[in-house]
Amino acid sequence: MKSKLVAAEIAEPYAQALMSVAQKNDLVDRFSEDVNSLLNLLKESPEFLTFLENPLVSDDTKKGVLNQVLGEGAHPFLANFLRVLVDRRRIFFIEDVCQQFQTLVRQLRKSVLAEVTSAVNLSQDQQEGIRQKVLAMTGSAQVELDLRVDPALMGGVIIKVGSQVVDASLRGQLRRIGMRLSAG
Repeated sequence: MKSKLVAAEIAEPYAQALMSVAQKNDLVDRFSEDVNSLLNLLKESPEFLTFLENPLVSDDTKKGVLNQVLGEGAHPFLANFLRVLVDRRRIFFIEDVCQQFQTLVRQLRKSVLAEVTSAVNLSQDQQEGIRQKVLAMTGSAQVELDLRVDPALMGGVIIKVGSQVVDASLRGQLRRIGMRLSAG
């Protein structure tokens, strides 16, 4: 199991290199879209990530599967970058590299990521309301929402921006009431 610190130390230079190529070739938006698609694929298909991380699978096989999965959709520079990760035996850190790249993109755009967990799917109006609150809270130019549903919250939302957490969930309110009752 990889530690977060080691993953960050390895992922950051690769993400920086990818950002450098993206900026030099005016492809930041394109790479960001491709990387986001790749992150979604990794999230939706844990088997794909397990396959890429498997040391018993040959590099050529991993490259072939990556080519098939990416198809013609991904930019050739990004596809080549992923092959370099395979060659250098760093494909194990693909998710960390992609997340770090997206962090660099957000820094470049003066944007923040708000991880929003709600009990039910949020409407567009609710999402926009949360986006406006996060803009006011952070002073950022843009807000990217990472939406998750957790029925255990019972109601409300939890918003995490960096290390700041706003717990407006029913579960959180019940927990705080329980703590006050047990303290008194």
